[in-house]
Amino acid sequence: MKRGASIERQLGVGKGMAISRCVVFNHSLLHYHRRPPSLFSSALRSTSSSMEAPPEGYRRNVGICLINSSKKIFAASRLDIPDAWQMPQGGVDEGEDPRSAAIRELREETGVRSAEIIAEVPYWLTYDFPPHVREKLRHQWGSDWKGQAQKWFLLKLTGSDEEINLLGDGTEKPEFGEWSWMSPEQVVERAVDFKKPVYKDVLTVFKPHLE
Repeated sequence: MKRGASIERQLGVGKGMAISRCVVFNHSLLHYHRRPPSLFSSALRSTSSSMEAPPEGYRRNVGICLINSSKKIFAASRLDIPDAWQMPQGGVDEGEDPRSAAIRELREETGVRSAEIIAEVPYWLTYDFPPHVREKLRHQWGSDWKGQAQKWFLLKLTGSDEEINLLGDGTEKPEFGEWSWMSPEQVVERAVDFKKPVYKDVLTVFKPHLE
């Protein structure tokens, strides 16, 4: 798998730097809103994001599966958990469409602007916060969310690797230390355990575009 420049070299700091923005979820609490991906033979090309509301009490979130011309998937290691690799994701702002949120989050976390949406998971995936995490986030966010509801998008990089910058677009603190292009199997293998079920389901839906 091809590795990109680490953010330590970009920032000129050591690997000891950490940004505490990680929230750990219990994968046993993962559940679906609507049908599981096994009932979908392929992901449909998306012309507009589904606006179906997620379950009440869940924070809206988007996930981004970014692929290159070789159909490899972008993954990056978190600064706060160096051994944890993940695909980009982030919250949806009030009144923001999930498609717009996906494009914004990709730009903020990776600096990538040259990408197009080619598919989306046509339903929300939700997971619950464990009690201690829910209490912590209640104070941090000022809202008592049960968990997060994710809408996943498949995007294709239309520019070059040089566009990828883990400092992002400068609007948010960096979240990642290193990046790499990976196979679907590698993405799941390198992910933390609580994200593996989601990643497996997302990549099942996007499989026709990854072959």
